[in-house]
This record gives sequence, C-alpha cells and structure tokens, in this order.
Amino acid sequence: MFSIERIKQMVVKEFIQIFRDVRMKAIVFVIPLVQTVVFGFAVTTDVNNIPTAVIDLDKSFESRELVRRFEASGYFKIVAVPDSPAVVTDLLDRAEVTVALRIDNKFGSDLRRGAPVSIQVLADGTDSNTTTVALDYTNRIVMQYARDMTPSSAGIVDVRLRAWYNPDLKSKNYNVPGVIAMVIMLTSLLLTSMAVVREREMGTMEQLMVTPLRPAELILGKTIPFAIIAFFDMVLITLLGVLIFKIPVNGPLWLLPLSTAIYLLSVLGLGLFISTIAKSLQQALMATFLFFMPAVLLSGFMFPIENMPAVFRIVTYANPLRYFLVIIRGIFLKGNGFGALWPQMAALMIIGLTVFTMSAVRFKKRLA
Repeated sequence: MFSIERIKQMVVKEFIQIFRDVRMKAIVFVIPLVQTVVFGFAVTTDVNNIPTAVIDLDKSFESRELVRRFEASGYFKIVAVPDSPAVVTDLLDRAEVTVALRIDNKFGSDLRRGAPVSIQVLADGTDSNTTTVALDYTNRIVMQYARDMTPSSAGIVDVRLRAWYNPDLKSKNYNVPGVIAMVIMLTSLLLTSMAVVREREMGTMEQLMVTPLRPAELILGKTIPFAIIAFFDMVLITLLGVLIFKIPVNGPLWLLPLSTAIYLLSVLGLGLFISTIAKSLQQALMATFLFFMPAVLLSGFMFPIENMPAVFRIVTYANPLRYFLVIIRGIFLKGNGFGALWPQMAALMIIGLTVFTMSAVRFKKRLA
C-alpha cells in the first residue's frame, strides 16, 4: 500500500545525505550563487568604452566637436590619435583599437558652407556583434551631430524611438532571469542523477530494494528533496538578481513558483533518466553536461531560435528550457500574467509529464 510515512522517511534520509556531503552542499548553495554573479557581471552584450583611434586632419572647431561627442557618449574611448593611415592599419591589425575615425581636410569649412562632407569609419569586424553595435552607435552620433550643426538639412521626418520592457536595453535584465532557469536545470540534473548513482556505487540501492518501499515511493523520495532544493535556489537567485542586479519584477510573482514546479517535472525526469544509464558518478556528471550544453544553446538564451536552421528549430520544441525562458522573462520584464504565458506552461506540462513518466518507467525496470 502507498505510504506517505515511508516517503517522508526517504525524504529525510536524502536531506541527511545531502547535507553530510561537502560536495553536495557546494552544488546546492555555492554553485548557484557563483554562476549568477559570474553571468550577471561578466556575460553582457552591452558595448562600452570601445577603443577608438581618431585621425583629425582638419583640426577645426567642427571636427573637434565631433570627436568630443564620440568621447562624451561613453561608448567610445579615444586611445590613439595617429597622424597617418598606415598607423591606423597597424593599430587595427594588433587589435589595439576596434574603431578608427578619419576626418579629412576642409571638413569644417565644407560643413559651414553646406557642401557635402564625408567621414571614414573603419572597424575591426572580427567580433561581428561588437562591430555591429559600434557602427550603429557611430551612425547615431554622426546623424545627431549633422542635425545639430546643419538644422536646415535635418529633414522633415521626426523619428521617435522607444524600447518597451527594457527601456535602457541593459543586457543583465535579459541575462539574469535566464541564469535562474539555467541554474535550476543544472542543479536539479546534477543532484538527481548523482544521488541515485551514488546509492548504486555505495551498494545501498540493493538495501533499499529489500525494504517495504515501493518503486513509486522510492522515486518520490528521491525527487522531492531535489524539488525543494530547486525552489530554494530559485528564491535565492531571484533575491540576488533583484537586490544586487536591480532586475525589475513587473509580473505576478505567484506565477514563478507555479511555472517552476511544472518546469521541474521535466528537469527531474531527465535527471532520473540519466541515473538509469550512468553506472558511476563520473558518467552521471558527463551525461548531465552532455545534455545541458545543447539544451542551453538550443533554448534561445544565447542565439535567437529564429536564426537557427529548420532542423534545429524543430528540436527546440522538445527543450523545456526554451519555454521556461519565455515564462521567466515575461514575468520579470514584460509583466505577463497567466493569460499570456499559459501556452508555454501547457507545453512544459506536456513535456514534463512525458519525460517524467518515461524516466520513472525505466527506473522501475532497473529496480526490477
């Protein structure tokens, strides 16, 4: 007969094992904090202080004003003022500058009399993302300069831009919620797969099998503690993101634990599946990262899913991280409620129930 008391005792046993092992304590408490801090501060697509070289062959008020605006923007940092194009080539070759701005003779005089003027901008295209952003900044600064200096030629079109949900376009507002989803997945996978394999390595799995514990009770006793730990990590990282990184929370917070619970169905199920194929802790660790890295790459966290080949776009529909990223960013940044996020939650529920059921069936066969 199904016994709540036996499950309770199994859960207590798991917590005792977890907190007795120093390595497990590190996985539960230290790794999530370290990952959040590292990703929050280090992983950013914001581009600032771009090393820039300026060749000002005109040295007029107008050219100096243009250079001043580049430096005052905060996006560009003038690190070299060469007097020869050959020097600029050398600076770009040695990656000492990313952008080089060349202002030719008569720039100021031509600008004052309304004649066409040109500015040459060279950029190191090795890092395409940085170069694209740098060139966009350059274009905006030059266009604003042209409107201020020659208002008569500013045109009649008034374009007013506004970014919703993340007005300052801070990459940490985009990255940190994603880190919460990644850390929950990694921690849950590691704990679930390693805990079961450790029982097998220590020879205690056979002892559990001869107890009155039913397979379903053993599965619940093994997964419930890790679900509780995952919720604890979620709260911990969320507090860190809000207090340290000032991530806005615009949506209903009650949706976060609800969606996390649905998300954990698939994640814990995957950890359970890994435990059935791994015969040692090393194999469990390798299998976890073998799944985790493709899951991150195919989730839309780093690269837009729309830009992936058709085959990989289809594969992403089976990735629970894809849906949870939409949910968590919707709650934090967009202020979305259940009405907007239910399709993602439904997809997570389908994936979770399927994966957990298949893993549980396989786990029972291994016990038989």
